[in-house]
Amino acid sequence: MKRIITLIALFIVAISAAQTQFEQGMGKAFGLWKEGKNSEASAMFERIASAEKTSWLPNYYVAMVNTTAAFSEKDPTKIDLMLTKAQDAIDVEMIKDQSNSELYVIQALLYTAYVVADPMTNAPKYSSKIMEAYAKAKTLNPNNPRAVFGEADYQLGGAKWTGVDTKPLCAQVDKAIELFATFKPETPFSPKWGLDRALETQKSCKK
Repeated sequence: MKRIITLIALFIVAISAAQTQFEQGMGKAFGLWKEGKNSEASAMFERIASAEKTSWLPNYYVAMVNTTAAFSEKDPTKIDLMLTKAQDAIDVEMIKDQSNSELYVIQALLYTAYVVADPMTNAPKYSSKIMEAYAKAKTLNPNNPRAVFGEADYQLGGAKWTGVDTKPLCAQVDKAIELFATFKPETPFSPKWGLDRALETQKSCKK
């Protein structure tokens, strides 16, 4: 009996150590990202993803870091490298689980980065895919504020060319902000971004 208790205690200690290592690694990666060290942060998230295959979050942030960096990059070659790395990370997690709303949100954001990089070429190619990804994200979780806002925001961005009525879209932005207020991330590292951008868009809607 004593041996069993000892084994259980050792098992618990091992689990705690593994969690702490994961948490420490994630914290360090977020720190690098906050400092603007995108390549280093991406590499750190990749290393965590290799070690911690049960969590989708490290690969999600590989995709997030590279996708957001691509929005401010001007070099087409670098943009392609970033978004290819991001897509590879998304694909790994999509193979494991196709019922994760957040993966479809980041997929839509990745497609949007392609559109922003070259609107004339990529808007016809990716716009329908963006809307499909957001629709899937909302189907999986209607209360995901990033899915609700992202879909409306993309359409608002193209409204001056499409001529679409912006009032229903602005109503969706309002709805997303309400959802942000009640949204509770599952873990300390789960996605919780988007409110600042939604509030900015809400201001634009009221002009």
